[in-house]
Amino acid sequence: MSKKVAVILINWNSYDLTRDTLNSLQKVTYMDLDVIVVDNGSTDGSGDRLEAEFPEVIMIKSSSNTGFTGGNNLGFQYALAQGYTYAMMLNNDVEVAPDFLAPLIGKKQSDEHIGAVQPLIYFHHDKNLIWNAGTKYNPWLGICSTIDYNKRDDTHAATQQPKRIDWITGCAFMIRASVLQKIGLLKEAFFIYYEDVDLSFRIKNAGYDLGYAPASVIYHIAGMSHKSSKKTAEGYVSPKVHYLNARNHIWLLKKYTNLLHAPTVILYQSIYYLSVTGYFIIRGRWQKIKALYKGIGEGLKFGIRS
Repeated sequence: MSKKVAVILINWNSYDLTRDTLNSLQKVTYMDLDVIVVDNGSTDGSGDRLEAEFPEVIMIKSSSNTGFTGGNNLGFQYALAQGYTYAMMLNNDVEVAPDFLAPLIGKKQSDEHIGAVQPLIYFHHDKNLIWNAGTKYNPWLGICSTIDYNKRDDTHAATQQPKRIDWITGCAFMIRASVLQKIGLLKEAFFIYYEDVDLSFRIKNAGYDLGYAPASVIYHIAGMSHKSSKKTAEGYVSPKVHYLNARNHIWLLKKYTNLLHAPTVILYQSIYYLSVTGYFIIRGRWQKIKALYKGIGEGLKFGIRS
């Protein structure tokens, strides 16, 4: 018989990060869970190493890197097929508090209208510094933002109150399996970035709320998916990140912006991208400019595919 919660991690050539996250999950006090690792076409042998080191983990191996979306969808498909009650996307660069699961499940059980929920997330390097204490979406400007980013919180969850939020970060996204069956999986065309916002909006459009449970705490290293350890002529962030961010954000705005908000969204985003372009010109980041405008072009030309 399947357990109640399936926690899904994606590994792609990142043995050390995934190992550390799995080590923290081994200390979780909530026992009714299985951990699923999707090895996303790793070429460094990390999938095999993790499978040997953590035999209790359910390992799914993809022959290619299908991105954050494709990898998590493999985990979601397994969770749905095996009858789990909840499925959770969890980044492979986090440390979880031993008691982080119970408040998330309790939040869902206390309100059947909550389709998905997230924890309170601190930075890993400074465990009193907030990375994400909930989220907001400004429909007039098309901005997705996090609450209390970089705010110090020495009392931790004591000062945080549960609340409804506008979207849930894919860093730690727990969803009811029944809701996932109803609304569908992640849109794989995103690959990475904004797929979590799209999934959140689809949950809300289906009539559910999004919850935030600050009694649940995790610590996020942050930025590991898009930053290089060595600075190049283009900086630490790959030009591909700007391509994907621009394309995916425009896809999202085209899908969810109504006619009332469209003029201010278009004006603000145009000013934003011109400002980014100016910054790249000053810094001589020509590959990033090329990638940015490729993303803008594809975002405007195409729509979100399944």
